[in-house]
Amino acid sequence: MNQDEIIDIARESIMLVIHVSMPIMVVGLVVGVAIALIQALTQVQEITLVFVPKILAIFLAIFVFLPSFAGIMINFMEKIADRIIGIG
Repeated sequence: MNQDEIIDIARESIMLVIHVSMPIMVVGLVVGVAIALIQALTQVQEITLVFVPKILAIFLAIFVFLPSFAGIMINFMEKIADRIIGIG
């Protein structure tokens, strides 16, 4: 295994992490902005009001997106396993 293959694997790994985490982060961002807007409009500055809906929304997003993420991660692991087998 040479340096180019290692860089390719690292690049694919980083892109996989971005691809898997992006929908969940977008959900957290949208919920956070919506709660901040509601707080600004109502002038209710309760700190726990931000965290509880955001945590629930992120857990729900993980639950919804997990089956598709599993398929993506399994495909990546199969590629890595094939490369490991090819080394030996």
